[in-house]
Amino acid sequence: MTPTLKQATGPAFTRIYAYGAARGENAVPNEDLIGPIDSSDEWIRQRTGIITRARALKETDAIDLASIAAAEAIESSGVAASDVDLVIVATISNPKQSPSVSAIVADRVGANPAAAYDVNAACAGYAYAIAQADALIRTGAAHYALVIGTEKLSDVVDPADRSISFLLGDGAGAPLSARATPPALLPRLGLGRLPRDAVGMNYTLTEFRDGEGNVPWPTLRQEGPTVFRWAVWEMAKVARQALEVAGIEASDLAAFIPHQANMRIIDEFAKQLKLPESTVIARDIETTGNTSAASIPLASHRLMAEHPELSGGLALQIGFGAGLVFAAQVVVLP
Repeated sequence: MTPTLKQATGPAFTRIYAYGAARGENAVPNEDLIGPIDSSDEWIRQRTGIITRARALKETDAIDLASIAAAEAIESSGVAASDVDLVIVATISNPKQSPSVSAIVADRVGANPAAAYDVNAACAGYAYAIAQADALIRTGAAHYALVIGTEKLSDVVDPADRSISFLLGDGAGAPLSARATPPALLPRLGLGRLPRDAVGMNYTLTEFRDGEGNVPWPTLRQEGPTVFRWAVWEMAKVARQALEVAGIEASDLAAFIPHQANMRIIDEFAKQLKLPESTVIARDIETTGNTSAASIPLASHRLMAEHPELSGGLALQIGFGAGLVFAAQVVVLP
């Protein structure tokens, strides 16, 4: 007779305890980028809401940014680094394919021998990672989870590309999560139906290595109008579904923290969701730019710093991007 395995069990719910953040050292204004794309400060502000974006020094990489954000999250939470037993990093800009950013960061901050792995879901990566941390804590596989969204997108941008170059910034955001009662994180994940390459890299690393047709260093590209329409119309539906799963109304939200892709998308979201004036909307993109997997935790960190009265309130967060994947959750703010 085959013996029955003992099933590990954990708490029913998880909760975010604290956030950490790191932004690129330089604030880069629109004027510094308009030459190669033959544009203007006014054009960028009107279409994106961006005034400046954070970009890191040449010697700073996504691992450095992640380490700073992680250390702050641990310190702010009051949890000992040695008690962190899970580290998940969401990124598309690891300077190496291996080892993982998570393994290096876990070692740097003293969360060793925590389980560590990376997630690649681009701008939805953080929301996917926090959902995974929630699931692993609730199964008993982890107790304290450090989730980090980190990007150095200035390494993968073509300054002359008018579709995306002026949008991107560098930074990292990190929440520390743990078991909790009552429910404090409810996920909704999925895949969009548009072409997978509407946002993504223009070439592969092997094409660059082999010099096929003088292929340049791979950089990010997007079909701007296609992505805008998808984000505005389809992601508003996903946001409403996330609220339904959580059993709440838009009027119950203390905050709305969408992926910081474009201020026009954020404003349209707010209209479609019929958010009340009392709901605080994250607009970190104005001075940080679009930081892909880092954008939601960076925006959350700033929101909590500027509005401490939101502590304990409900927030809807939604990430969406390359591959046209998406993830949304209702969370209780720390």
